Parts: sequence; structure tokens; C-alpha cells
Amino acid sequence: MSQLPHGGRYELVEAALRDEFAGVHPAATVTRCIEVAHHGAVEVTGHAYPALVERIARKHLQVLAVAAEGRG
Repeated sequence: MSQLPHGGRYELVEAALRDEFAGVHPAATVTRCIEVAHHGAVEVTGHAYPALVERIARKHLQVLAVAAEGRG
């Protein structure tokens, strides 16, 4: 498990998304999408609740998977 900079607040999110996208994206990509989702949520809403961060990160990972499929 990575060291996300938010005191373990997203450990369950990271574990769930790593499992969901295993074989699609490396763990580092999942972690990076969570970090980006956290930043975006704070910038737009002022909050970064784990459920919101998970939804945003999942969408990012889905879009990246579709883009990678198109290149393959």
C-alpha cells in the first residue's frame, strides 16, 4: 500500500480501486488518480470526502483505460 498524504483517510479507497483496476492500471496510477481526485475535490467543493474522491478517481481510471484501449 502506498503512503497517501492524508493520514490513511483513503486507504480503503485505494485498496478498492487497486482491486477493481488490477491488470488494467499499475498501483502507482491508482494512487496518482486518488491524489488528483483529492486535489480537484478540494478545489471545487472545499471538501474531499472519501466517497467523492473514490468516485472521481474511478472515473479518471475508467477514462484512462478507454484511452489505452484506443491506442492498443
